Amino acid sequence: MKNLSRLLFAMLLIFGLSNANAQDENNPWAISLGVNAVDFYPTGEDAPLGDYFDEYFNATDHWNILPSLSSLTVSRYIDSGFSLGVTGSINRIDSYGDASVNDLSYYGLDGTVKYSFSEILNSNCIEPFLGVGGGYTWVDEIGAGTLNGTVGINFWLSEHIGLNFQSTYKHAFEDYLDTHFQHTAGLTFKFGGKDTDGDGIYDKDDACPEVAGLEEFNGCPDSDGDGIEDGKDDCPNEAGLAEFNGCPDTDGDGVADKDDACPAVAGEKALAGCPDADGDGIADKDDNCPNEAGPSENNGCPWPDTDGDNVLDKDDNCPDVPGTVANNGCPELSEAVQKSLNAYAKTILFDTGKSSIQSRSEEVLANIIDILEEYPNAKFTVEGHTDSVGSESLNMRLSEARALSVKDYLVENGIDEFRLSSKGYGESKPIDTNKTRAGRANNRRVEINLVK
Repeated sequence: MKNLSRLLFAMLLIFGLSNANAQDENNPWAISLGVNAVDFYPTGEDAPLGDYFDEYFNATDHWNILPSLSSLTVSRYIDSGFSLGVTGSINRIDSYGDASVNDLSYYGLDGTVKYSFSEILNSNCIEPFLGVGGGYTWVDEIGAGTLNGTVGINFWLSEHIGLNFQSTYKHAFEDYLDTHFQHTAGLTFKFGGKDTDGDGIYDKDDACPEVAGLEEFNGCPDSDGDGIEDGKDDCPNEAGLAEFNGCPDTDGDGVADKDDACPAVAGEKALAGCPDADGDGIADKDDNCPNEAGPSENNGCPWPDTDGDNVLDKDDNCPDVPGTVANNGCPELSEAVQKSLNAYAKTILFDTGKSSIQSRSEEVLANIIDILEEYPNAKFTVEGHTDSVGSESLNMRLSEARALSVKDYLVENGIDEFRLSSKGYGESKPIDTNKTRAGRANNRRVEINLVK
């Protein structure tokens, strides 16, 4: 029997050491402090026979209770509802079953493997359990190994503190130590949950178990200390504002720095946080004239009006010559100028019956050129006319030739040929009678008219 007792004790010790490193994510360690009661009634019976439960609850006659802290248990959760614990207890024995004894000492050292039913019951408050184990018990100077069976229940008042009640049946292996019950009541304290990142928050409650964080963020970090956890912070390394999801707004313009093209200068939201000093809708950084309002087509600068005629250069067909809005910025040919132009044109002289221009007409042509240059965008038609002397076909050809001769002269002297056209009318448009010499002289003419 002694060998069996020693073998059992060795097996329990080996089992305990082999599982000492087993861990659980949720408070694997527990310490129980309490008071124990030892009941030797009845004595001399052989378990499981006998009347062991006849007076199981007769605390007054049979229970030995030491009125002080008399039981200490340290246990560790293993896995799947199992835990391993070691209990040390002391007591004073005055009642040995029905017999009275003289103040015997009682010491117990027991190991127990317990199975919890809390997961089956799906309860966080009530935890019934069963246990099996063994140990060694000394009554006065007599000691023997025991095989133990335990039934009990924990009532958890919080995550870490609970009330513990249990009853253990101890079957002694030696005849000189009687089989008995040991009842225990006390407080149990759980602790030691896994905290991978060392932030004081157990992994089971830590939303960021691999990174040290803060309790108010369920264990997640706030690297920049702006009160917004990194996982919800668009700028986790820069302290910012909640309205910008943790990003700063250095210039205070209502645009977060990460979205602000000008983060150091207050600006407008519509311009990505950049200022617009002249209010033309173009950010100063992109505005070639930041202090003068202008269109984007001209890079924020106002369009110039070089000739000051109130027609912008971009719309002015004559940007260097003052004109009118109606004529797209070009000067308009007045009726007086038109008359003056034709007054000169009528004095152009040709060799008789030919289209060649006489040299004495050069001054007149120079005056015509001056007038045409004042209206650089105006287009003109050089028209040739004759009197009725000679055949009509001859006169038509002569008028066309003379009109073309004047046009060519003007082009050769600087007038853009695309501004000029020529046409001969022969004798078809007289302005005077062909019956007199003076009238025929008036009909032989060149006119230069504005094309409208």
